[in-house]
Amino acid sequence: MDPFSRFATYFVEVARSGSLRNASEKLHVSASAINRQILNAEEEMGVLLFERLHAGLRLTSAGELLCDDLLRWRREYARTRERFDELQGLKRGHVSLALIQALSEGVIAGKLAEIALECPWLTLDISVNDSRDISRRVSDAEVDFAIMLDPVEHHGLEVKTFIEIPIGIVMSPAHPLASSQTVSISQMSEYRHIMPAAPLTVHDRVHLHYKRHSITPDAGILCNDIRMIKSFIRQSAGIGILSKLDVITEVERSELLFVPIQGRPIRPLTLALCVAPRRQLSRAAQMMIQKLAVTLDEMA
Repeated sequence: MDPFSRFATYFVEVARSGSLRNASEKLHVSASAINRQILNAEEEMGVLLFERLHAGLRLTSAGELLCDDLLRWRREYARTRERFDELQGLKRGHVSLALIQALSEGVIAGKLAEIALECPWLTLDISVNDSRDISRRVSDAEVDFAIMLDPVEHHGLEVKTFIEIPIGIVMSPAHPLASSQTVSISQMSEYRHIMPAAPLTVHDRVHLHYKRHSITPDAGILCNDIRMIKSFIRQSAGIGILSKLDVITEVERSELLFVPIQGRPIRPLTLALCVAPRRQLSRAAQMMIQKLAVTLDEMA
């Protein structure tokens, strides 16, 4: 099966879009021509690649296997081309990486911009996802590497370097507790709590802390978006418990305060740079990993 054939192009697009019509519009090819290619391939291979449903087309188990292989072959070919360039001394490279939302601004984003300026020949494919999705993308070798929170190492995920991110109390500089060096949970109880909800990684830590102290805040605000939580806190609508990574930019700008929790601290989050052990990294990807590993050490 040629991963760059006309059939492969049609097949992958139908698998992505879920219908002949959508694929036809994207590829500017008639739906009948796409369907004919798929029917011919099904007859040649002796398996059904799609289930024909009223709502569109859905991959069969055989179709899923073929789609995964086609995408993998294309990725491997792209990396082979990059290695050819390296052998010939050409200054060209492509790196794909995934980051959590909290890194879309600040030190890591600044380092990526710096690398882009230093290496104008380098193309970057950067996606922002939650940690669960990032873990899957690394394991499936969809990206060269990723920076994520609380990774679980397994055969498809290897941690190259990591730092610990403390969790503390976040408030507005105008808050009555703003002058405190530390704040206890009992002091927090006098004010409205802005609480992180699932699936935010910090949610589990905060939930356990509240449970340990038998606290159920009255008139609290539960929110699954860090940006909105910070917006509430900036406007003095309450205080919250977040990781320092969540608010590092606002703290540097003096828009928010990050105060340690008095007494037993909450277990910190782990911010880790991860790769897929089986993925062969280009020289460009290795260079970026080295630079970002140094940046993480500096953040620590």
